[in-house]
Amino acid sequence: MMFSEDTQVTGIVFNIQHYSVHDGPGIRSNIFLKGCPLACRWCSNPESQSPRPELAFKEGRCLGLDKCTRCLGACPHQAIRPGSDGKPVIDRTLCRDCAFQCAAACPPHAAIVYGEHRTVDSVLQEVEKQEIFFSTSGGGITLSGGEPLFQEKFALALLREARRRRRLATAVETTGFMPWERLEQAVELLDTVIFDIKHIDPSEHRKGTGVDNGLILENFQRLVTRFPHKDILVRTPVIPGFNDTQDVLTAIAELVRPFPQVRYEPLPYHRLGTQKYTFIGKTCPMGDVRLDNEFFKQALHKLHDILGERLIQPKGKSI
Repeated sequence: MMFSEDTQVTGIVFNIQHYSVHDGPGIRSNIFLKGCPLACRWCSNPESQSPRPELAFKEGRCLGLDKCTRCLGACPHQAIRPGSDGKPVIDRTLCRDCAFQCAAACPPHAAIVYGEHRTVDSVLQEVEKQEIFFSTSGGGITLSGGEPLFQEKFALALLREARRRRRLATAVETTGFMPWERLEQAVELLDTVIFDIKHIDPSEHRKGTGVDNGLILENFQRLVTRFPHKDILVRTPVIPGFNDTQDVLTAIAELVRPFPQVRYEPLPYHRLGTQKYTFIGKTCPMGDVRLDNEFFKQALHKLHDILGERLIQPKGKSI
C-alpha cells in the first residue's frame, strides 16, 4: 500500500467502542471524537463537548488520602486539595492545560483523561483488528462524538484512509450543524449517514441545544437532494419537556416521508450518561426527569402509520 499523508493527521479521540450493533449496518467500531458546536441539555456524552482533553475524577475508585496522596503533589497548579471526606477535590478554575500528571500518578485510575491525541493510522490499526467481524457482518467504522465533523481535517482524513483500506465501510453520526461544503465532502466518503433532527421549531431547538435548527434543516434538504441513493437514517432523541409530543414527532416524520431512501428512528431518553457529568465536575441539566414509556409506545404506532417499514424500532440504543 502506498503511503498516504492522511495516515499522520492527528485528532483528539476520547473512546473507541468495538462490537457496536446500533450505529450502522453490521458489527462496528465507533470512534468518538471530541468537540461539538451544540450543548444539548440531555447529552449522554458530556465529555465530548469540549474540543480539548479534560480531566475526570471517578471518586469511587479513589483509595482515599489516608492511603495515597500522589495526585496532590503531581499537580503543577495546586488544583487538587484535600476534601472534607478524605478524598481529593479538584478546583477546576485552576486546572489548566498540562500533561495531566495527576492522572499518570493515580494508581487506581480514579483520575483519568477524556481525550487523547491519535493519528489516523493508529486509530485504523486498532479498528482493523476487528476486520473479521466487519467482513462477516457487513460492518465497519462509525464516526461519532460530540460532532465528529467538528474536527474536520482529522475526520475527513480518517474517512479517506478508511476508503483506501477498502475493507472498512464508513458511517457517521452527525448533528448536521456545519457548513454544507464540509458535510458534502464527508458524505461523498460515507456508506451510511446518521443525521439527527431534534425539533422542527427553531426557537425550541435553541432552548434545548444552544443553536437554532435552520442550518441543520437546510443541510438535510441538500443531503437528500444531492445524494438520492445514499443510505440515510434520521434520528430523533425523544426528550422529556423538549420534543416529547406527538405533534413534534409527526412533523419530523412528515419531513422525512417524501424521501424514500431515508429511514427514521426515534430514540427514547434515559439517564445513562448522568454520572459522567459528576466525573468532569458538572451537574446534569436534565435532573431526574424520565420519559413516559406509554407515550413513546403510542407515538411509535402513529409514526408507523406515516412511514411504514421505514420506521426503525429502537434496538436498545437510547440517548
